[in-house]
Amino acid sequence: MDKANNNNKFQELRKNYPYFVFQSYSIFRTKTNLQIKFVFDLAGKYLFQPELEVPFRDFYNLENMPDGEMENLAFHIGMVELVSYWKTACPPKVIVRTGQLDKKQVLWWKKLYFNGLGEFFYLNGIETDIRSFMEIVSEGHAKEVSTAALDDLQVLVPIGGGKDSAVTLELLKNNDLQLRPFLLNPREASIRTIHIAGFSEPDSIIVNRKLDAGLLELNRQGFLNGHTPFSALLAFVTAFTALLSGSRYIALSNESSANESTVPGSDINHQYSKSFEFEQDFNWYLKSYIHPELHYFSFLRPLNELQIAALFSKLPQHHFSFRSCNVGSKTDSWCCQCPKCLFTYVMLSAFLPQQRMEKIFGKNLFRDTALKNIMNQLDGEVEVKPFECVGTPEEVNAALGYFSGSQKEAVKFPLIQNIEDQEENRKADSFRKLLHHLNREHFLPENFLKIIKKNMAHVTL
Repeated sequence: MDKANNNNKFQELRKNYPYFVFQSYSIFRTKTNLQIKFVFDLAGKYLFQPELEVPFRDFYNLENMPDGEMENLAFHIGMVELVSYWKTACPPKVIVRTGQLDKKQVLWWKKLYFNGLGEFFYLNGIETDIRSFMEIVSEGHAKEVSTAALDDLQVLVPIGGGKDSAVTLELLKNNDLQLRPFLLNPREASIRTIHIAGFSEPDSIIVNRKLDAGLLELNRQGFLNGHTPFSALLAFVTAFTALLSGSRYIALSNESSANESTVPGSDINHQYSKSFEFEQDFNWYLKSYIHPELHYFSFLRPLNELQIAALFSKLPQHHFSFRSCNVGSKTDSWCCQCPKCLFTYVMLSAFLPQQRMEKIFGKNLFRDTALKNIMNQLDGEVEVKPFECVGTPEEVNAALGYFSGSQKEAVKFPLIQNIEDQEENRKADSFRKLLHHLNREHFLPENFLKIIKKNMAHVTL
């Protein structure tokens, strides 16, 4: 992805739009759902009013949640929602009129915004630093931390429709745990995932997020645009619904590979809000300002992308239903032209025959020489990785090396026919090492870690 030269635009917009206000939020209860509406003000010139809608479920504890606790949750969702609108002009001052933030909170939010917008700053060529990019001033009242009773057996599991969350859902079910699949703006692939795993929409938590149309209009007008920390928004929304449902655990599906920077030698990471660093920070914030017993962790954090692909290969019921392609998300398809498609193809090819891979994707991506530049980004030939949720060059090279060494048909594929001439870490030794290594940097409770170890013990070459 090419970098833009928008630093002058960044400076000019900050002069023309010197402040951004989190003006208000409103909570409405209808007969069928809970609605939260936010109001953001861009320097008195543009008003944004995004919304969240939470359809009611029989297992929600609405009547037992005090208004103050619900307001605290709505306030925090608004705090992370606002960054999508702030980034249009990057005003130097953010005024929070809806709640009070102490000094530690201000520093926490600045770190999240700055690191979560690392890709945005990088690709726009914006020169700034964590000290000067934003000042946060809060003018509201302190919120009420929840002390609601939480069930140690209830686990909220976010489902995105890809292979990772399918693995989490399948491994966790039937383990004396009560799972609550969570879907934000559910798409066909995520609905299929829960159905195949034996769940229904009434069993699941569903949240609908609506962006303000004015944001898209400013994008069309040439205001600044780019990647925001979506997984951080997901974190706060899942915390809200975990408390509504009385669930103590929120089990994500982020792997250890998400910790690696997209741009080598920097802190710029497309997956920052999926990283262990954010997970660590968020758990501290939860216990300090949301609920002391709520536990947020990634169930797949001990694993790398190869191990997750190995586990997914053992779930044939999901092979033709999952979708990991962002480009094709609106059409429920694989575009077969993007880094996410090629990366997924590489990982699964180490464990599934090409005949099945072609049925899953509709074509053999190893035959497509037009993907050579993307392959170079994935395997480290090009220094900067794709700005997508993809794994490390080591994982890609190990999968390609194992595939080329174990399948005679590999020589037929132009995209990987020179694999034997590549560096050492593409060989099967690296593959076996990755397949049997567990990352110790995680927040899994012991009973969840035992499930991971039990299932990995059954993974063989």
